[in-house]
Amino acid sequence: MTTPLPADYDARVYAGWLGKCIGVRFGAPLENWTYDHIRKHLGELTWYAFGEGGKTFKPDDDTCVPMIFIRALEDYGLDPTAAQLGETLLNYMGDQHGSVWWGGYGISTEHTAYLNLANGIPAPRSGSIQQNGATIAEQIGGQIFSDIWGLVAPNNPARAAELAERAASVTHGGNGIYGGRFVAALVSAAFSESNPHRLIEIGLQQIPADSEYARVIRAMVDFHREHPENWHDGYAFLKANFGYDRYSGVVHIIPNAGIIALGLLYGEGDFSRSIRIANMGGWDTDCNVGNIGAILGVAVGLEGIDDRWREPINDVLIAANIIGTRNILTIPQCVDLFCHLGRQMNGLEAVPAPRYHFRYPGSTNAFEVMGDRAIPIHHAQTTIDGVGVLRVAIRKLNKKGEMHLFTRTTYHPGDLSGNSYGAQFTPLIASGQTIRARVYLPQEDTPDSVLAALFVYDERHDTYHQAQSIPLTPGWHDLTFTVPHLEDACLAQVGVIVRVLDPIWERGSFYLESFDWDGAPSYKTTFAKERPETAAISGWSRLRGYWRLEDGTYNGSGPGWCESYSGDVRWANYRVSAEMIPMLGDYHQINLRVQGALRSYAFGLAPDGRITLYKKASDYQPVATAPFQWRHGATYRLTVTASGDELTAQVEGSGQTATLHWKDTNHPYLNGQLGLSTGQGGHTRYLSLEVSPA
Repeated sequence: MTTPLPADYDARVYAGWLGKCIGVRFGAPLENWTYDHIRKHLGELTWYAFGEGGKTFKPDDDTCVPMIFIRALEDYGLDPTAAQLGETLLNYMGDQHGSVWWGGYGISTEHTAYLNLANGIPAPRSGSIQQNGATIAEQIGGQIFSDIWGLVAPNNPARAAELAERAASVTHGGNGIYGGRFVAALVSAAFSESNPHRLIEIGLQQIPADSEYARVIRAMVDFHREHPENWHDGYAFLKANFGYDRYSGVVHIIPNAGIIALGLLYGEGDFSRSIRIANMGGWDTDCNVGNIGAILGVAVGLEGIDDRWREPINDVLIAANIIGTRNILTIPQCVDLFCHLGRQMNGLEAVPAPRYHFRYPGSTNAFEVMGDRAIPIHHAQTTIDGVGVLRVAIRKLNKKGEMHLFTRTTYHPGDLSGNSYGAQFTPLIASGQTIRARVYLPQEDTPDSVLAALFVYDERHDTYHQAQSIPLTPGWHDLTFTVPHLEDACLAQVGVIVRVLDPIWERGSFYLESFDWDGAPSYKTTFAKERPETAAISGWSRLRGYWRLEDGTYNGSGPGWCESYSGDVRWANYRVSAEMIPMLGDYHQINLRVQGALRSYAFGLAPDGRITLYKKASDYQPVATAPFQWRHGATYRLTVTASGDELTAQVEGSGQTATLHWKDTNHPYLNGQLGLSTGQGGHTRYLSLEVSPA
């Protein structure tokens, strides 16, 4: 069953996901604080309790896991089973690192479920009470990851609740599932209902009336009806009757469900008041405030969210999965994905969008301004010719200065306010790719000598690479720049440089409408010039294994299949070549078109003096092989080219050359990252890597 999309669907989804991110950011510094501790040390909360010291807000499981689960709709279709949602977790989560709290089997709900999945126990059994017991199954996670299902199923609470149940059942059971159904239903209903009382009643229709979850929500509704004036009294009632002391486990869902009801009821539909009350209630603050932020963000829309909440976020969302380019997100990019899927669910065509655009009111899409001759961006979004644009105010710009309008394309752990979830990053852009931007220069107050050029910044060499500057006349302009082949670079920024020759630009505006890049990469990396970073090296993520710099080489070793990844999952046709030394074990490989832990191609040295080409679909399956007498300690060059559905692989070394060719006629992988892998107790050293167009 489908329902018509609201006329303002996109903007409301943006408001909902923005509200979620605001709530998580607001609550995270106070996670596990109590109501009494917050009142004693901070008083009444009115805004973010702690600043980030100029750093970007850290990854948080409340947003990391939803951005994994949502990929199931891309990978398996719009009606994924619980088992497929479980496979999605296995595909995008690191093996016991990143994304969630890895507190131990039988302690952390998600850790327990992950190990169940990894050892052949499928969802929904993986998260069930029957498998794990009620204490583990009824923790908070089933609730905190479920807002997304309401965003893709607007005005359809039953559909949203069903999707939420399937996802929640991967890791949870019982009340843990009911919380997911309840939250998803509220988010879905909020597209046409803003009254908290009616929203709660809609949510209650999606869970068993005799459940403990329904009991705590009903109790809060009843108490509020009798005592509507003072939320502190409501909290005291909740603590006395449904407090942490009454439930086992680390973070049980029931007390925190009561906080959600408390914030919604006493907040009376006001976004700021509601998230403040929920945060003051303590316990699992980022989770509870994030859920309320999503519900009320949809309900009140962007106009109901004070701009002050938005400014420190700048539309940035940092995640922590094994696809490094998906750990650097913007809130509009997430919303584009949600809206695309929501339209598909309703049988509608997707609305094409560049990587960065400004169609959502007030969006900045993670762009920043550098230079003392421009005003920093604070949601300076407007429209020109009916198109959303980002406006930058110019003041006294002359030939001695320049304005950089840019977005960051990589991060390092030290750039974040914290990295307890172990985020690893791959630069979003690579040399060889072509950048495109559309800009606008107004007629008024604009000198005749304005110049603009696209650029990338290589932080490793502290060098800017830019296109030839072109003069801008009033009106629209399309800018392009193909980044040249670079070696040992780390591209950390991409953007537009604006200059003026003469006279001085006293005051005015510059507008950006869209920004994107594509094309095959072209670069070389010498691992001796890399630097260690978060259990791997800069620019690389890992699935499992011990990855480190050693003797000027990048080394991987460990039990099972140890894999490390780089590049962009969008890359399609390219060639990857690596110089490597097999040290121990029988498997020494390079990977390409990596689409997560379960899907990729690989080529390498194999047992019994052979080379083998593999297709990985959960497990590595050999698809082509040939004799090649290799030995430990010798140096070899492995090269694989992917073009369409055809793969060509070659090995050189020990005075030999061998080649394999294979055409994948069964659902070929047509895009993906590159990777390195060593298998089954092996140890491989990698000296260098080159990537070029196929």
